[in-house]
Amino acid sequence: MTARPATVLAVIPARGGSKGVPGKNLAPVGGLPLVARAVRACLGARRVTDVVVSTDDPAIAAAARAAGAQAVERPPALATDTATSEEAVLHALDAFEERHGRPVDVVLLVQCTSPFLTADDVDGVAAELQERGADTALTVAPTHGFLWWGTPVGAVGVNHDKAHRPRRQDREPEYLETGAAYGMDARGFRTHRHRFFGRTALVVTDPARVLEIDDPHDLARARALAPLLDETARPTADDVDAVVLDFDGTQTDDRVLIDSEGREFVAVHRGDGLGVAALRRAGIRLLVLSTERNPVVAARARKLGVPVLHGVDRKDLALKQWCDDHALDPQRVLYAGNDVNDLPCFGLVGWPVAVGSAHDSVRAAARAVTETPGGAGAVREIAAWLLGPTLNTLPRTPSPPRKDP
Repeated sequence: MTARPATVLAVIPARGGSKGVPGKNLAPVGGLPLVARAVRACLGARRVTDVVVSTDDPAIAAAARAAGAQAVERPPALATDTATSEEAVLHALDAFEERHGRPVDVVLLVQCTSPFLTADDVDGVAAELQERGADTALTVAPTHGFLWWGTPVGAVGVNHDKAHRPRRQDREPEYLETGAAYGMDARGFRTHRHRFFGRTALVVTDPARVLEIDDPHDLARARALAPLLDETARPTADDVDAVVLDFDGTQTDDRVLIDSEGREFVAVHRGDGLGVAALRRAGIRLLVLSTERNPVVAARARKLGVPVLHGVDRKDLALKQWCDDHALDPQRVLYAGNDVNDLPCFGLVGWPVAVGSAHDSVRAAARAVTETPGGAGAVREIAAWLLGPTLNTLPRTPSPPRKDP
């Protein structure tokens, strides 16, 4: 008789009522909401068979589904400040088994407040239970830090004798619980109703990735670290149905030349025109979206054969309306920009992209960043991401014959 395949269920608790950071679980880091980052890590773990987000918030549920997870509606009694994560996981476990009619063998508790959790971390937790016989497991980071207690009579060493200070290399490491991922044998978890029972295994992770988001300062740190710690993200044509381009600073170098009569001139890059033409031929919908109402913007869009919306005060509202009008899923839209007025649009789309010369806050909010600065071929680089080698084989538009003076 063939053995039943094991079910490894990852449960991500993500309620909507965070007080320290309002809307925390939907806050973007590296261009993705925190809940989507957690889902991505779980889906990338080869031992995980199913991913569920437990939430009381419809917006979080929608983001979870868009990222590829199932959503379980959490009852109000389990969405309070005093409700435990274990209670939410038990509820999600019951809901999953009832919905799918199959038992769960291993259940994982994965926290989306740890933005730099990796698929390997999640897989390592599951492996301790499936392959090495642990009852429970958790992610930890090695530390050689000296800990102290403050007492009325003076400080006391917690993990050391203050009169003896051995060198780091002479000390065995201790391990800090990261709060990112936990694994439990499902049957034992139902019995004990706690994440630690039986033999507990440690899954050692990279200390550089340990960060729990509890307040706005933590969120700011995560956004600053994301470009350094995240794997390079590059969308393909399979990920994107439409490309929306800012103009100033994205298709130009953000400089404006003004003549004595007040007429404005900007410089654009021929390679960007080639990239736009290739995207059009590939059937990808395009739009130029600009705050400035300027004849230069309209003229460039006409030359590219791309529709334009300019003189727009709220670019995010205009972008949302455009997506609605064309039945586009914003999660499959790439928006390229360079400055802070592009950030609201970044929050709407699945692929916020910053050009290489973008403001630091824009780079931090982007899911991908071009190597090329704005006005120097950044749009062509984006087209190459989407079209790959195809773009490099397209014929260039021949230059007009040069006239000798």
